[in-house]
Amino acid sequence: MRAKGWWRWVLCFMVMAVSTQAAANGWETFKSRFMTSDGRITDTANNNVSHTEGQGYGMLLAVANDDRATFDRLWQWTRTHLRNPQNDLFYWRYTPGADDPVADKNNASDGDVLLAWALQRGAQKWQREDYQQASERIQRAIVKLNVITFADHTVMLPGAQGFNKNSYIVLNPSYFLFAAWQAFAQRSHLQVWTRLINDGTDLLSKMHFGQTGLPLDWVALNADGSAAPALGYSNRFSYDAIRIPLNIWWYDPHSQALAPFQRVWQGYDRRQTPAWFDVLANTPAPYNLGGGLLAIRDLTMSETGYLSDNLSSDQNYFSASLQLLTWLASQEKR
Repeated sequence: MRAKGWWRWVLCFMVMAVSTQAAANGWETFKSRFMTSDGRITDTANNNVSHTEGQGYGMLLAVANDDRATFDRLWQWTRTHLRNPQNDLFYWRYTPGADDPVADKNNASDGDVLLAWALQRGAQKWQREDYQQASERIQRAIVKLNVITFADHTVMLPGAQGFNKNSYIVLNPSYFLFAAWQAFAQRSHLQVWTRLINDGTDLLSKMHFGQTGLPLDWVALNADGSAAPALGYSNRFSYDAIRIPLNIWWYDPHSQALAPFQRVWQGYDRRQTPAWFDVLANTPAPYNLGGGLLAIRDLTMSETGYLSDNLSSDQNYFSASLQLLTWLASQEKR
């Protein structure tokens, strides 16, 4: 009896240890590593600044993990520190310790879309009409201040200020959040969101540059409808544009718009896939994809057996965010 009791204790200890390890994975690991106690997501690879992108990512993941307490903390911090009371958009960056933590009063439209999408998802999951009303206020502000018609295309500018050059506009194609736009269209029945999807897909088909045929992080749309590398920005398919195939896949896993990324990545062994490409110079990065960036490659290549929500100890905020979002997308589209 004594021996059986000892083994029972050992078994219970092992179960508790495994349970504790499991709880420390994925979302719990993300929170413990990147979220402050008051609900600020810190960009650990960028001097611990915060931005609407990170707050939006955190709120999306909180909904997916049915963590309403954390969702409320994230939303409370965001609207307290980043909301622009003049227009219902949000200041895009918060620098802790600065005399003016939000010195740049511009917004980032992808961050605003992520916040609105998370709020709408939260409203649906937890039956909170106040979340839906907040989402719709942001959606209206995005349409009013960030969405324009240019060169016969309905487009979302990256921010309310600085991206309309009159003879051309600057776009960030990783801000084309098709699944979020679709969710807004289904709820509001406003055609503007459907036009953004259709015209965004059309624009991506024009953003094939260099031998790789990949888009750049930043692209100019000219008045005649042609696309070109944006002046003053890098010529890389890099840490912005890596999100484009995730955004496409989340909207439509079978989209032909994934083909350019698949063509390039199938030319490399999985663990030897360059982290970025200088598209105009046709040169790859001297180091390889890892973490969440590699997860996007795996999703795009239908190698989903590699996907996991287990974060490694060396992942920074951006890599961890992309890994968990890729995992979330893969689970939703199963």
